[in-house]
Amino acid sequence: MNLSSEPDDAPAAWRALLPSEDSAEQTPLALGIELRQREAHDPRRWDPRKVEAVTPRMLAAGQHDLQLAVRPLIRGARGEWIKGDVSWDAVRRSPGRFGVHPTRWFAELFAIVRPSATVGVFSSVSEWITLDAASASSHLWAHLRAADRLGIPLVAPHPQQSVAVAAQADVGIVVAPASHDALRVAARVRVDGVDIDPAHVRPLGRSGLFAFTVDGDPVRMTIAAATLDDAVVTLLETPDGIVVPSSDVAAFLREAYPRLARRANVTTLGGLRPPTALHPTLRLTVAFRGDAVTVAQAWSYPGLAPFADDTRHPDRDASAEGRLSARVSDAWAEASDLPYAVSGVFRDADAAEFSAKVLPALQLIPDVRVEITGDRPAYRELTGAPDVTVTAVETHDPDWFDLGVIVSIDGRTIPLGPLLRALTRGARRMKLSDGAYFALGHPSLVRLKELLDEAAGLDEWTTDARIGRYQSALWADFEDLADQAQPARAWRETVAGLSGAVEGGPLPAGLRADLRPYQRSGFDWLTFHWRHRLGGILADDMGLGKTLQVLTLVAHAREEGEQRPFLVVAPTSVLPTWADEAARFTPGLVVRTLGATSATSGTNVTDAAAGADLVVTSYAVLRLDEAAFVAGEWAGVILDEAQFVKNPRTKLHRAVKNLRSDVTFALTGTPLENGLADLWALFSLTAPGLFPSARRFRDEYVGPIEKGRVPENQEGGPYRAARLARLRDRIRPFLLRRTKELVASELPPKQEQDIHIELSPDHRALYDTVLQRERQKVLGLIDDLDRNRLIVFRSLTLLRLLSLAPELVDSRHASLGSSKLDALLARLSEVIAEGHRALVFSQFTSFLALAAARLDAAGIAYASLDGSTARRGEVIEGFRSGDAPVFLVSLKAGGFGLTLTEADYVFVLDPWWNPAAESQAIDRAHRIGQDKPVFVYRLLAAGTIEQKVRALQERKARLFDSVVDDGDLFAQTLTADDIRGILEI
Repeated sequence: MNLSSEPDDAPAAWRALLPSEDSAEQTPLALGIELRQREAHDPRRWDPRKVEAVTPRMLAAGQHDLQLAVRPLIRGARGEWIKGDVSWDAVRRSPGRFGVHPTRWFAELFAIVRPSATVGVFSSVSEWITLDAASASSHLWAHLRAADRLGIPLVAPHPQQSVAVAAQADVGIVVAPASHDALRVAARVRVDGVDIDPAHVRPLGRSGLFAFTVDGDPVRMTIAAATLDDAVVTLLETPDGIVVPSSDVAAFLREAYPRLARRANVTTLGGLRPPTALHPTLRLTVAFRGDAVTVAQAWSYPGLAPFADDTRHPDRDASAEGRLSARVSDAWAEASDLPYAVSGVFRDADAAEFSAKVLPALQLIPDVRVEITGDRPAYRELTGAPDVTVTAVETHDPDWFDLGVIVSIDGRTIPLGPLLRALTRGARRMKLSDGAYFALGHPSLVRLKELLDEAAGLDEWTTDARIGRYQSALWADFEDLADQAQPARAWRETVAGLSGAVEGGPLPAGLRADLRPYQRSGFDWLTFHWRHRLGGILADDMGLGKTLQVLTLVAHAREEGEQRPFLVVAPTSVLPTWADEAARFTPGLVVRTLGATSATSGTNVTDAAAGADLVVTSYAVLRLDEAAFVAGEWAGVILDEAQFVKNPRTKLHRAVKNLRSDVTFALTGTPLENGLADLWALFSLTAPGLFPSARRFRDEYVGPIEKGRVPENQEGGPYRAARLARLRDRIRPFLLRRTKELVASELPPKQEQDIHIELSPDHRALYDTVLQRERQKVLGLIDDLDRNRLIVFRSLTLLRLLSLAPELVDSRHASLGSSKLDALLARLSEVIAEGHRALVFSQFTSFLALAAARLDAAGIAYASLDGSTARRGEVIEGFRSGDAPVFLVSLKAGGFGLTLTEADYVFVLDPWWNPAAESQAIDRAHRIGQDKPVFVYRLLAAGTIEQKVRALQERKARLFDSVVDDGDLFAQTLTADDIRGILEI
């Protein structure tokens, strides 16, 4: 379009899009409200009855057929509100004349009052429309209240009328004695705290009313919003009330009064005592059909049809039903552990339990009526203690033993296959073919289920099931469980070998590296465990060469004749490291990297594994392509940065557990990040039989060591120390841990310092205000920390962000700045001026963005790495080989898989909950290859939550030392008391 071709004096069409700015040209509008009366009906006349605005004289003569009508009005020449030439239709057709908002308001009012009219069309309506009972809506009242905000007055145009909108109206029912022992039922109305004669009140649908005066001039009208029940409307239309004759009083009080009391506010007068509410009865229909029983419930009231549970009705008494339901639930729970459900279907053993225990208990409850249909079978419960016999017999496969389990109860031998399937799916009880049934909650059966959950292939177990050689602890627990246990000799020999000296093998000929002594011992440890098909955790500190030790193992296994490939699963960012180090140290190995799913890359897992010595993939790819990886057979599985699979409830953890391999090794410098449960999760993958179940591990280790939970008959300190010693004994053969003290002579010194930064006065005032608010909220939630954990940690994170920079919480506080960034820039300037390079870590990428902006403003070059960085390798190599003196790194992106010895200064901008992760991040610079002293500065906002987090770090580090590094006993992790301490600043 050629805009230049438009004439200069062309009208500006776009201005029509805007409302007129000349208020003088707009005509103000008001809503006229008029009380009108239709003349009395005369059967001798056929013409329409006349409708007129009422006057005091008319109302004094009678108050029949009253209507409340509305219409738009305009200001007359003398200032009064008149009909003029304005109409409903005119408001719609000439919006510019009256203003956009008033026009829309009147159009919406018309739609509310006349909902059946075509949307946006007023037809020929130009006169009054009534707010009658058929059209008044609950939306009317909110709409009328908006009139004042829009400057639209509500007026009575008739000189003998006035109108007002009430703030509050209460409508109820009054029941009072009448003559001759009768009762009178009438409406009760209070408007703005003043009692109003119901004869002078009329309903507006079910959502409002209007009241009027009959004495005085003018007639005063009051309209008000009110929720009206059908009974109240009936009474308002019967001003004198309804008389209940004495012969019907008893029936009224028994049947009608309770229903009215639930629908409206009922008041009794004259000493009349209100009757009790209608009493509900729970009717249960129990139908037996074969091995199933169906239960349905309904609520019955005198004189009413039964109600289903999901039926909403004002005559129902929810509180009475709730009390009866509670009695039923209590009786049910006392009779059985069968889940409470009075509507539904119970099958097999659950049907037997319901019939034998629950049903008799329900039949004894008052106000519960049970109706039974069908043939009720004769069920019998076996109550004796299970007798368990376990045998382990050597097989032709040296890695497996046949496991035999025989269970009998009350002399009856229980079919093991169905029993194991019932235990596996979590059934509460089991039914035999002749109607006998027994509970699966007996401690020995529960224990049997826990042990079986620790073994692979539960759904394949039969009487000749197998147990793996690596499940040495599992067999010991079977021995503890069984009344009789017959172990195999070879089994004992294998377990005994774990306590002897670890003997490795010769270094592979294809190795192109000189192993340090601790690396050679690590290789020997891996080789010994691989030879005996026993997994474990290689928990060496970062920088000690875990990758090299594993590559040496793989090369050794290949030279020993192993044909199947090893599988390495690692974070995506670490995949190139495995390929590079394999090419450097074991160039003879065939390495295939799968960095994407088969659907994305087109590379099939089976094809990649064929002819490969080592297949390297990421945790994400394994999770997405689980079926393809599980289908193959691996010589061994290596989990690098194994803390990624520490949550046993995730799909990733289950995918790793399903991999088919002779042995699984976990590589991590932080086997215990947040608590002892991390250890159980890793050992459940690497040595599945070491700890039989998560529940037992929590009871035996987490409770006493972390939480200080000690049995009543035990002394706290000695008991916890014994548990800790037992835990160390159990994990010692399967966990190899060496710290950097082994190579201390090869590393330059590392100095760490906490620097406390004072907040500015305005920043301090804001922080203290938010702290008080969040403290009150959190302290009310932490007594139930498990349920409220997300809310609590959201508040803690808010305070951590506020400690860094107020604008991270609200951009309106950007002017307050950040004292921590001021301190960082000052120290970086000194470091850079002296020719040093620095790593800057933060858990919050938003704070790193603020730091980047400050560096830009100061003209300091930097590189940046976070989880969104697309070309991670290029960015890292760019810093290592470039001139930028500063590298901004987030925790998730830089906590592992990096060697950044080019930097010799490390700044930690915010303390992290996990001290092990923070230590790993710091040691990106302090590791083999570093030839300069490393200086670490933690910047802590003084007097804030950061100081408490730092103290919590130190306590968690002591827990790690006590279990993994043989430090002093430490018995607490993050609890509700910790959070209270964090907030008491």
